[in-house]
Amino acid sequence: MRKKILVTGGAGFLGSHLCEKLLMEGHEVFCLDNFFTGQKQNVVHLLSNPFFELIRHDITMPFFIEADEIYNLACPASPIHYQYNPIKTIKTSVVGSVNMLGLAKRIKAKILQASTSEVYGDPEIHPQTEEYWGNVNPIGPRACYDEGKRCAETLFMDYHNQNKVKIKILRIFNIFGPRMHPNDGRVVSNFIVQALKNKDITIYGDGSQTRSFCYVDDFIDGMIKFMDTPESVIGPVNIGNPEEFTILELAENIIRLTGSKSKLTYKPLPEDDPMQRQPDINKIKKLINWEPVTSLEEGLKQTIDYFKNTII
Repeated sequence: MRKKILVTGGAGFLGSHLCEKLLMEGHEVFCLDNFFTGQKQNVVHLLSNPFFELIRHDITMPFFIEADEIYNLACPASPIHYQYNPIKTIKTSVVGSVNMLGLAKRIKAKILQASTSEVYGDPEIHPQTEEYWGNVNPIGPRACYDEGKRCAETLFMDYHNQNKVKIKILRIFNIFGPRMHPNDGRVVSNFIVQALKNKDITIYGDGSQTRSFCYVDDFIDGMIKFMDTPESVIGPVNIGNPEEFTILELAENIIRLTGSKSKLTYKPLPEDDPMQRQPDINKIKKLINWEPVTSLEEGLKQTIDYFKNTII
């Protein structure tokens, strides 16, 4: 059955891949974006599809449409972008969620919140399970994003409990792949751009901090499957790749795969930067029989090829 699906932040890195996949599955897609970090070039290849509609709008302002499902992805997600205008960032998570949940309530749509592993802050347990409440500095430089996303989860649960809105909460861990913004300051895009330009690769801290990287195609498949679970399944549920790498290992892999002449340079670790990040994905495995299938190396090759064609 062809569904009408609204994707907020639909012209961003993750949103554009989601729009593409939903169209491939035969749905009608409304792509909403204010283009703060989203880029029209991410979805320009979809504009000729009669079942795709691109709408410039900011979800901190009310929006009205008829839809069966809403994927709420709108929010700058990299430190450079979300710290550029922290008040706008937290308004997107909080006011934007109120607006989208109000819309879902009125039109009786199912709505998914793209939450984040950042709700766990600098975690004191490892790997992170959904039952962990987190270790977040509420007044630090990352708080506009971390606490905004935490508050959004609260709003989703309250709209569900009080107004019976059909919700899903997905906590996303470090997704990478083609269409990442080259200047978003995230570690994968940073390292690839620096390596392709043979510039020094900047490592913050000593490089021993860990991350778990999930390729975008794997993630999109998991997100859609999670949206299709029964109404009784609401989350929050982790999604990501549990294979853990140090930042130093990532840098060395990228230098090798690009054949770069880059050297490593070290700078102080930013305030509140988490030392460990690894999802426990047992819950999503049991719910939808999902786990990532793309290796870090294969995903990096695809991402490097994309950046070669866009920045060189």
